[in-house]
Amino acid sequence: MNIAFITDPLDEFKLEKDSTYAMMREAARRGHELHVLRQDDLAWQRNAVIGRASRLHLAGEAGAWYRLDAAVDTPLERFDAVLMRKDPPFDMEYVYSTYLLEIAENRGAKVFNRPRAIRDFNEKMAIARFAQFTAATLVTRREDLLRGFLAEHGDIILKPLDGMGGSSVFRVRNGDPNVSVIIETLTALGSRSIMAQRYLPAISDGDKRVLVIGGEPVPFCLARIPQPGETRGNLAAGGTGVARPLTPRDREIGETLGPQLREAGLLLVGLDVIGENLTEVNVTSPTCFQEISRQSGFDVAAMFLNTLENSI
Repeated sequence: MNIAFITDPLDEFKLEKDSTYAMMREAARRGHELHVLRQDDLAWQRNAVIGRASRLHLAGEAGAWYRLDAAVDTPLERFDAVLMRKDPPFDMEYVYSTYLLEIAENRGAKVFNRPRAIRDFNEKMAIARFAQFTAATLVTRREDLLRGFLAEHGDIILKPLDGMGGSSVFRVRNGDPNVSVIIETLTALGSRSIMAQRYLPAISDGDKRVLVIGGEPVPFCLARIPQPGETRGNLAAGGTGVARPLTPRDREIGETLGPQLREAGLLLVGLDVIGENLTEVNVTSPTCFQEISRQSGFDVAAMFLNTLENSI
């Protein structure tokens, strides 16, 4: 297969943990031809979506780990698969890219994850589709509702709807002297909706990343355990990742959501689970392949490539 990866700059990859690199390495091992381009390499021209793509050759992990051929403008439908692996933030440029990718899809390109599904599944709001698995949650820009939610639960998490890596996530308790300024800052004085969730003490045992590939949960998750005194388990916020077998509840969530996610065109999804509660549905560029594989012995990249090959 000819596979095109839409990525962040290759020089920014952290090879020891980058999931896109794990996909590339496994695809190259299987003899697939790799191409790479950036979000700003996409264009709509003469009724086709083209990508200024370079053939990618992998080398050793020490020193220069890749070599690129000269970039060539290529209609995306000429690739066997196009993998959207650009990291958030999910800003308007990201949205415009999904529009372009959807045009390419209509011309025959096979894009994973499906562009419309990426737009439809906001990574915070998507849990509303599966409320049977969530803790008490509120989405609003209204200060009175947020204060009422805090009064009801006593200990809550406030976070923006477009954040990533645990950025701008606040734990707020009754009596917190900073509650007003936190609400004002996150809602931009009532002009921006945010999410409030009941605080889950099970975070101390890890914020679990459950990967779902082609509708099937990977049998191991990565529990991201917060540093002492920290409420965020995100690896970007200093959390420690520990691979564990799925619990019965993890598997129930993954197996229930899996067919619906697959039907929507989401080949790869990262579910965030704290205790027994679903907290996020990550669809843009889910990670944790390498951490799970190293610690569990289960080859996540191989499962992903098997599923991709069977989807073409």
